[in-house]
Amino acid sequence: MQQSIEQYMQTVGQQAREASQVLSSASTKVKNDALQAIYNSLEAEQAAILAANQIDMQKGRDNQLDSALLDRLELNPTRFAGMLQGLKDVIGLIDPIGEITDLAYRPSGIQLGKMRVPLGVVGMIYESRPNVTLEAASLALKSGNAIILRGGSEALESNKAISAAIQRGLQQSSLPEASVQVVATADRAAVGQLITLTEFVDVIVPRGGKGLIERISQEARIPVIKHLDGNCHVYVDSQADLTKALNIAFNAKTHRYGVCNAMESLLVHQDVAATFLPEIAKRYAEKQVELRGCEKVQHILGQHVIAATEDDWYTEYLGPILAVKIVADMDEAIRHINKYGSHHTDAIVTENYTLARQFLARVDSSSVMINASTRFADGFEYGLGAEIGISTDKIHARGPVGLEGLTSQKWIVFGDGQIRQ
Repeated sequence: MQQSIEQYMQTVGQQAREASQVLSSASTKVKNDALQAIYNSLEAEQAAILAANQIDMQKGRDNQLDSALLDRLELNPTRFAGMLQGLKDVIGLIDPIGEITDLAYRPSGIQLGKMRVPLGVVGMIYESRPNVTLEAASLALKSGNAIILRGGSEALESNKAISAAIQRGLQQSSLPEASVQVVATADRAAVGQLITLTEFVDVIVPRGGKGLIERISQEARIPVIKHLDGNCHVYVDSQADLTKALNIAFNAKTHRYGVCNAMESLLVHQDVAATFLPEIAKRYAEKQVELRGCEKVQHILGQHVIAATEDDWYTEYLGPILAVKIVADMDEAIRHINKYGSHHTDAIVTENYTLARQFLARVDSSSVMINASTRFADGFEYGLGAEIGISTDKIHARGPVGLEGLTSQKWIVFGDGQIRQ
């Protein structure tokens, strides 16, 4: 690269800003046509993209990436089909841009409302997960934003192949090619530049390990949409349907380990623990899930459980390890979740409607569930088509961030010659 990293990122930022000005007024048809062209390009390039991913996977194995990262890195025909379906779903979503709400007349005669508008330029920094390249690009385009994508070096070949397919699609559309830019260097200095491009970038979205997100949060000079980790809980109440509880607790932990919406801590009411725990332990044993439990859990399950430490209640394992605790009641479960959890996703299993409503109100998380697996905390499952990430912040966007999370609102006023008296 002949330019310095600083010069290169300045150019990328300026091109993104210019593209965002075109995107902000692009019609829904123009945006959907571009997304369809990208879909066609990706479909045609599937074999090349999967081959590129195999190169990254082999490098990952050679570099001894842990199993959770390898799982996130892998693309296969099924996951590729899921990527394409997600893109198709985004095409079918209602375009939020230009939506006017809360129209009302003021005593002066002016009519006041709010219009939904794009954020402008989004900077996305992420590790592994090459599918994020497409998800983020499609959501940004549909919501009228330009996007700068900086993936991890472990997914370099996959991201290059996906990016090339996206660019070929944009070339066949009437949108600027700079609407989606993938940073062409693995130099970490590019990240430092991106998170300080205040003149060109409006929001940063980090997606990856806790270390990456902590660094971005501390060093960015641009607003950040983030979540640090996914320490998710399932609480099995004394009035739970235990068949439902078994299925939910098993799925929430073992469906996929290396994802942020997997259950990491299981809380069980003392009145059903002696019945429930031996049954769920059998199912976990089939998957070789290591259990780390409190003294009461150890008393029931014996040698099958390792003694849990204080750190275990805070830990996002991203693997076949589960912390298990017996609680006296729902109040203790809620206190535990709000203290040790990451405010990502937490669930209660109960047939008591009143307790369920209290759990919804009192658990301070971005997604709170009744009688369902935490694995549903996902943009695709929520009908968002895809997600740019899951936010545990409380301002602007919370939970899975889809189209609306990439927009803002501005006040609009309709007048007919009124002047202020």
